[in-house]
Amino acid sequence: MGKELLLAIGLVLIVEGFGPMIVPKKWRNMVNEMSQLPDATLRRIGGCLVVAGIVIAYMMWPSK
Repeated sequence: MGKELLLAIGLVLIVEGFGPMIVPKKWRNMVNEMSQLPDATLRRIGGCLVVAGIVIAYMMWPSK
């Protein structure tokens, strides 16, 4: 399971790196706008992302 976790972390880093690499100005503006959002909104967004990630991981998990 360790290799799969490292692979997942690596893929997340690749996807997260695309924004600042390809469109740094727009990425910076997005981060700036998100920093102005209330904490409750950021928590809601984070929660939605976590739930989406869990659903995707569950769907992709190899069945025995």
